[in-house]
Amino acid sequence: MTACKLAVALLAMLFAAVLPTRAAEAPQNFTVLDTPAAVPEISFADAAGKQKTLADYSGKVVLLNIWATWCAPCRKEMPTLDRVQAKLGGPDFEVVALSMDRKGPDAVKKFFAETGVTHLALNIDTSAKAMFTLGAVGLPMTLLIDRQGKEIGRLIGPAEWDAPDMVDFIRGRITAEQKEE
Repeated sequence: MTACKLAVALLAMLFAAVLPTRAAEAPQNFTVLDTPAAVPEISFADAAGKQKTLADYSGKVVLLNIWATWCAPCRKEMPTLDRVQAKLGGPDFEVVALSMDRKGPDAVKKFFAETGVTHLALNIDTSAKAMFTLGAVGLPMTLLIDRQGKEIGRLIGPAEWDAPDMVDFIRGRITAEQKEE
C-alpha cells in the first residue's frame, strides 16, 4: 500500500511539473521571442478622447491587438478577444484592442454594439501611426507584452483567442510573470 501511495505521489509531482510547461507552449502561428524586446512608444485615445500609452498598463500582462472595423478577419476575431478579456481580464491582464479606424470612435462603438463586444475598452489611433511604429505588415496583428512593457511575442493575422490552447498559453504567461516579480 505504501509503494502505491508513493507511486501516486510521484506521478502527481510529474504531472505538476509537466502541465504548466505544456500549457505555456505557444499556439500555432504565435511567435515567442527568445528575449523580451522593447516595444516602441505609441499613443492612442480612449473612448473619452484622453491620450494613452502602453505605460498606462504597466504592471499588467497586455494583449495588444491592432485592428480595424473594415478588416474582415479582425471583425471575426474581435468577439474572441472580448471573451478572453471577460475570462482573464483584471489586475494582472488586459486586452487592449487598438482600432486603426480613421472614421473615429463612433465607428468602433457601432461595431462593438453590432457584434456584442462588451468587455473591451475602446482605444483608437485614427492616424494609424501605431500600426507602422509596431511594424504591422497587415491587420490584425497582436503583441503579448509583459508587465515591464516588453514584447514577449506576436501573432500576425487572425486567431481564436478564446480557444483552450490560447487561453492556457496566456494564462501561463500571466502566471509566469507573477512568479518573476
